Amino acid sequence: MKIVPVEKPLRLTNDGALEIVFLGVGGAFSQTLFNTNFLIIKGDAHLLVDFGTTGPFSLPASTGLTLSDIGAILPTHSHCDHIGGIESLALWNRYVAIPQFGKKKISMIISKEYEDILWNQSLRGGMEQNEYSSEGKPLAMHDFFDIIRPTWLEREPRLLLDIDWQGIHVELFGTNHVPEQASSASSAFITHGLHIDGRVFFSGDTKFDMELLEKYADRSEYMFHDASFFPNPVHASLEELRTLPASMKEKMFLVHYGESHAEQNVEGFCGFAQKGMRYIFD
Repeated sequence: MKIVPVEKPLRLTNDGALEIVFLGVGGAFSQTLFNTNFLIIKGDAHLLVDFGTTGPFSLPASTGLTLSDIGAILPTHSHCDHIGGIESLALWNRYVAIPQFGKKKISMIISKEYEDILWNQSLRGGMEQNEYSSEGKPLAMHDFFDIIRPTWLEREPRLLLDIDWQGIHVELFGTNHVPEQASSASSAFITHGLHIDGRVFFSGDTKFDMELLEKYADRSEYMFHDASFFPNPVHASLEELRTLPASMKEKMFLVHYGESHAEQNVEGFCGFAQKGMRYIFD
């Protein structure tokens, strides 16, 4: 793997190598690191994974891109640091990028189950009543996005979905993130992690879950895992991650971390993932 700084504006195409670029690497309340959202790029395809509250600021700051450049998005779950910028992205696309630049609707990869939750519980209030649709009805998710459905593989012992997006293969697995009382991924609220192209593991937001890590460790060249610097009821802590075998830690980058990262001992890990860097898996 090569790690190189972004030359702005970031190119959303490449020679076919799998590439991950973090817009941000911080947690929900990060002041300088931006929310942990990232772009997957491969060949002529790109996919934005999450777009949180800091997304409209981190996208140009970390990549030199604008809201008009994004063509596809995959939201993992409904916390503000993962979906807080989607309304801005959708409204900009519908009312600026499409009429002024002839852009197409953004594609959104999302299951029917999660689409209903995301629209009705998070996005609908700010997006439904801006105008009526051509049918004279309030706007719905499909008026803003071309909805792309992943394939259901299984629900137990954890949700598992699968999609090939223009040459990018993504396996979406359920994680045990919230509520804090949930005892397993199958009893938790919908939250996805990703296994990308059968090579790269991204935990998404999750409690410490050894079963999940053992399932994907041998299949992953590199792993990106969220890390809290204090005991946390809904996130894996750095203290817990330090208990992992060396074979896992030596290929694991930490993401979704706090401002005090410079004070943390991450010996044995790959280190902290960095915003504005290109991780190229050649």
